[in-house]
Amino acid sequence: MNPLFDVLSDATRRHLLLLLAVERELCVCELVAALEEVQPKISRHLALLRESGWVKSRRDGTWVYYSLCDLPIWAQSVITALQQGAVPAEELLASRLRLIQFTGRPVRVAVESVSV
Repeated sequence: MNPLFDVLSDATRRHLLLLLAVERELCVCELVAALEEVQPKISRHLALLRESGWVKSRRDGTWVYYSLCDLPIWAQSVITALQQGAVPAEELLASRLRLIQFTGRPVRVAVESVSV
């Protein structure tokens, strides 16, 4: 079985994937606030998503940010399906509202692109 599919069996992981698709990049603290879950649970799900090739992480000081990997076309279709209702719209809206209201969000420093 493909490990990319294994992670889709869990509602929390599907929700994380959808939030990352919509928001582009989030840190663990933002995901904890958005999903109203405890940090160890979110971190464990993110580790599974990273190990299976769905998400990547980057460190910026004390913050670790997560975003979607460059996914194959079929996996991008899965993300599109999530956006079209596999996660209830009201659940996504509630998560995004909690994210907007979260006052502990880290300040991101814009990184300029360097062309070679």
